[in-house]
Amino acid sequence: MTASPQPGSTHPHPVSHRPSPLPSLPSPLSGHSRFVQRLRRRYAAELPLLPPGAPVLSHMAAAYESLRGRGVNVADALRTVRQLVMERLIALDCDEQAPLAVVTTAVTELAEFALDVACHEACAELDAMHGSPIGPNGERAQLWVVGMGKLGARELNVSSDIDLIYLYDQDGETAGDVDGRGRLSNQEYFARAVKRIYALVGDTTEHGFVFRIDLALRPNGNSGPSVVSLDALEEYFQVQGREWERFAWLKSRVVAPRSVVTSGSAQALRGVVLPFVFRRYLDYSVFDSLRTLHRQIREQASRRSAGRPERANDVKLSRGGIREIEFTVQLLQVVRGGQFPELRTRPTLDALQRLARASLMPQETADALASAYEFLRRVEHRIQYLDDQQTHVLPVNDDDVRWIAETLGYADCCAFLAQLDTHRELVAQEFDKLLGGKAPCKGCNGGGRSTPPADLSDLIEELPGAFAERIKAWRDNPRILALRDETRARLRQLVQRTGQWLREPDSEAPGKVGHHVDGALRWADWIEPLLRRENYIALLVERPAVQERLLRLLGSAKWPARYLMQHPGVIDELASDEMLSGRFVVSEFERELEARRESLTRTGEADEERLLNLLRHAHHAEVFRTLARDVDDRITVEQVADDLSALADSVLRVTARWCWPHVRNPHREQPQFAIIGYGKLGGKELGYGSDLDIVFVYDDDDDRAGEVYAAYVRKLINWLTVQTREGDLFEIDTALRPNGNSGLLTTSFEAYEKYQLGRGSNTAWTWEHQAMTRARFVLGEPSLGERFDRVREAVITAPRDREALKAEIVAMREKVRSARPVKPDRFDVKHSAGGMVDAEFAVQFLLLSAAKDHPELIPNVGNIALLQRAEDAGLLPEGVGRKAAAAYRELRRVQHRARLNEEPTQVPLTSLVTEREAMLALWKSVFD
Repeated sequence: MTASPQPGSTHPHPVSHRPSPLPSLPSPLSGHSRFVQRLRRRYAAELPLLPPGAPVLSHMAAAYESLRGRGVNVADALRTVRQLVMERLIALDCDEQAPLAVVTTAVTELAEFALDVACHEACAELDAMHGSPIGPNGERAQLWVVGMGKLGARELNVSSDIDLIYLYDQDGETAGDVDGRGRLSNQEYFARAVKRIYALVGDTTEHGFVFRIDLALRPNGNSGPSVVSLDALEEYFQVQGREWERFAWLKSRVVAPRSVVTSGSAQALRGVVLPFVFRRYLDYSVFDSLRTLHRQIREQASRRSAGRPERANDVKLSRGGIREIEFTVQLLQVVRGGQFPELRTRPTLDALQRLARASLMPQETADALASAYEFLRRVEHRIQYLDDQQTHVLPVNDDDVRWIAETLGYADCCAFLAQLDTHRELVAQEFDKLLGGKAPCKGCNGGGRSTPPADLSDLIEELPGAFAERIKAWRDNPRILALRDETRARLRQLVQRTGQWLREPDSEAPGKVGHHVDGALRWADWIEPLLRRENYIALLVERPAVQERLLRLLGSAKWPARYLMQHPGVIDELASDEMLSGRFVVSEFERELEARRESLTRTGEADEERLLNLLRHAHHAEVFRTLARDVDDRITVEQVADDLSALADSVLRVTARWCWPHVRNPHREQPQFAIIGYGKLGGKELGYGSDLDIVFVYDDDDDRAGEVYAAYVRKLINWLTVQTREGDLFEIDTALRPNGNSGLLTTSFEAYEKYQLGRGSNTAWTWEHQAMTRARFVLGEPSLGERFDRVREAVITAPRDREALKAEIVAMREKVRSARPVKPDRFDVKHSAGGMVDAEFAVQFLLLSAAKDHPELIPNVGNIALLQRAEDAGLLPEGVGRKAAAAYRELRRVQHRARLNEEPTQVPLTSLVTEREAMLALWKSVFD
């Protein structure tokens, strides 16, 4: 028969036969627990101290105070409260199917409450004998109890020990007793406090314990002092901190005493922990350390189960267990959390969804792992409910297994065990996929688990000629010889894999033999300056698919190689299988940026420098995605321009929004401000590396407006142009502002309007009206956008002397052409007669001379569409506009490809004859 569905599962339960009937289990089901049976006998009189429902912190505190009021001492009162909470949770979970979060939250709050009480008791006793601990500034030094692991993540299980690290914030000594005697160093004071806390919480008495306490994660482990200062912890991280400790500190949190948590003073710990856990780059070097840690855990589990096969069924540590889900999540967080702060969260289930939102894991995988995690945690709890033992091994007693199955909603053991296997197999597959699987991947020596020879010499004979010569130069290169053996071994893997890629058929073009020697040579040029930054080598070793995509990209054109030299970190974008098939999405880009800024704000890291680097990294990554799609022929030249222009708009919007609060003495919450885009930005024809022609205007009648917006624009330009470790964003050109470079950086909208419309003595020139044909409102208040559109329309449709306008534009065209001479036998696709500039000047003339009578020409829809509209309006002979539009599109494509490969945009005069003739025909029909 089919089992009843387990709540939250995404996998159907297999059909199975019911086993032979077992003795009936008690109802309610919680009564089968030997632990519950003991609690109900021993604490029958105290159980009513907890009101009905989930045991929350206030209920625990009330029960504790009631017990203390009866004369029960602190230690026994805490232990009794613990037993009452456990009995209630088992009943809620097994009899009422309480959500996992109800159980883990209650156990976590119990730990926090017990530690808070113990801290206050310990410090009160020590204060009475030795006085309070004092720091250099005369204030009381504070003890911080740091919860690690599941306590830090608020995920404690019912029989869990608690991993703690004790810190104190300031060195010094105590004040002494009332007579000034009995002084201790703060170190000694807190060491004694820690012993007392352990006695109150961890010792076993007739009432059991509250929690077992484990201090093994403290600096220097069991050989280190029981409590250390914050300064000592920071020094330890810098000098001795090991890779596996970064995973442990990922979930760290000050949990007691409650006063330092609520006051915010414990926030100082973040400034020490965050730089240790999260590097500011993509940190693939941690893969090996996690493999080592996982291997050690597996070996320990194997030793425990040696000769005891029943111990192999461990839902936490065995293959596909809880630990592998946690490792999967934590590895992705540590690798990426430095650059993507929105991934920094402690709870496993929350982290899974954040990874999915960041496209680091498919949503269906995140949901399946979440379902497996909840299932395994609920099984783990039931194992522990049986006898209050700290075990994760499925029992061998048939009654116990059947009870676990029934409390989870299954009709029989077979259905439950089948579902357990399904979840564990999925977890194991995802974990093996992340760390490289069991079998070595082709050319990568098992994902880095074994270290190959470090010498390159024996590879050279296997490599194609030009690439072999390039690698031969590395043998005696001091930069190579200075590398650690492990890094040189990884580099050898990459060279070997590159040589194999050069010899194999092209997987994306079956039948062709890979011959991308240029890609291999550019790869060598790219990686050589980065050899000391081992994270890039580790990334490529761990992600063979990324290296192959990188080689293909580098082989496609020269400009991608130059871009990657400037921004090497963006290669991680190649890890996404969906990257090439997508397009730039403004809403997603801005949502992710805001999420990252919010995460940095929560951790106190949202300073100006960090925001500048955040903007730059996001922009460079998005440009790289567009570049990869472009060279792979996934998008057209027009789509490239559309995406780059939309990206520029978005970056300007976000930068303007973030920059305003950093202006000194802003006079309003939101600026009454706008940016007008001209040129390629205005026409949505941006290319890679294009500068931005922009004009800043404001509409604000405050007396200080001019001064404030001038400061705002200076800061905004600085945010856009300053070089940081992540590079810059854009070059900014403001020459099109009223009065050009001699004018103010920003002007009131009223003054801008008067200038453009010729109201007053200070008016725009014809070439500025030409520029207005491609201008558009980029950002600002919508009402300002509407006013700008009216100004632009008024400028374009203003009455003009047609012949005088024609003469001015022809003269301007000649001036532009003469500034860029071309050899008689060459044709410059942009500047020569018959080039792209001819079409641009022709369109500008058509708009300024005819838009008044042909309003369909007014919208800023780009040169190609406007040429077609002009022909439809009868302003051009039949076929001239459309042929010119097609020619313009092809010339843009040729120019774009030439720039991608860093080649001249001048071609032989015998090339592009059809396109040149179409442009000359357009010029003749407009200006002759």
